[in-house]
Amino acid sequence: MTLIRSRRLLLALSLGILAACSDSGADKTTAAAGTGTSTLEAAKAAGKIRIGYANEAPFAYMDSKEAKVTGESVEIARVVLKRMGINEVEGVLTEFGSLIPGLAAKRFDIIAAGMYVTPERCKQVAFSDPTYGVGEAFLVQEGNPKKLHSYEDVAKNPDAKLGVVVGAIEGEYAEKVKIPSDQVVVFPDAVSALSGVQAGRADAYAATALTINDLMVKTQEGSGLEKADPFTDPVIDGKGVRGYGAYAFRTDDKAFADAFNAELAKFIGTDEHKKLVEPFGFTAQELPQGVTAEKLCAGQ
Repeated sequence: MTLIRSRRLLLALSLGILAACSDSGADKTTAAAGTGTSTLEAAKAAGKIRIGYANEAPFAYMDSKEAKVTGESVEIARVVLKRMGINEVEGVLTEFGSLIPGLAAKRFDIIAAGMYVTPERCKQVAFSDPTYGVGEAFLVQEGNPKKLHSYEDVAKNPDAKLGVVVGAIEGEYAEKVKIPSDQVVVFPDAVSALSGVQAGRADAYAATALTINDLMVKTQEGSGLEKADPFTDPVIDGKGVRGYGAYAFRTDDKAFADAFNAELAKFIGTDEHKKLVEPFGFTAQELPQGVTAEKLCAGQ
């Protein structure tokens, strides 16, 4: 073998080793990436799909005891997807504010995080119809020292600080009721927000009533925290807000979203559905009552 041929062989072997190392360290993407098939077809063929979640109970979170992702949004998705021929759900933990970018980047194929349907978000993703509707609540220190019982109370008190989770709808509510930006403290997740209220970095943490209820159940006695009572939902554009949570898909996966939605419609409101979500604190009061993604995207 000549010296030139030996060098060429050595170079080829080196490139092959580098390529193998690169593949082994590559970030996993969704089943349909690069296959030319639709997301739904790829998921059915693989028998599994990746969902993005933000670790916010009771919607989607990691159950450390069971070592699995669970919550209202995740468990409904498991039922619906199984009926569609997709038996396994793999969770991808993501900050709430990064869920839509992560979906667009194909890190996962569905957002299952109890995300509210809003006209702004409808421009970026395709939503299913909602699985629940719920109002807001505040988590405050015991005694509610600054007497914060609404977003408007925060706006009226220049010394009050309101905690919100990055990317969550509560940040928009705060802006629309004209709470100054320097009175809003942004946290990466619900647990950090709870700690922030305990430490006095925020005077109230704003979230869904279900989120606050879940935190209070799981918070140990003596935490120094309570749910603000009474509480009034913010009034925006002349009406009290009520949030409706749903699943989000990429806009080019509309066929997938429609197929999912068809199965979802058969499930929501059934006895099986009510029994499934009851352990997460959902009751008949949280049913969406016929509200659709189409209406919510239109701002109705």
